[in-house]
Amino acid sequence: MTELDLSAIEVGNSVDARGSACPGPLMEAKKGIGKVKVGEILEVLSNDEGTRDDLPIWAKKVGHEFLGFLEADGHDKIFIRRKK
Repeated sequence: MTELDLSAIEVGNSVDARGSACPGPLMEAKKGIGKVKVGEILEVLSNDEGTRDDLPIWAKKVGHEFLGFLEADGHDKIFIRRKK
């Protein structure tokens, strides 16, 4: 399997949870995933440190695919593919 180039990924929707503490980014991800079609990718912008741990666990628990994250200018871009 080849590694996905997250810097060139096409997203179906992006939610901005910067400035929001836990559980804010997770709540934004839950709302945002409903706005992308199955197979599309949700991007979550967050500067909360716990989001790197929380979103992969949530994605696996509910049946979506955590693709990874990129560090941006003072925040993370976290990518999740909707699977159902």
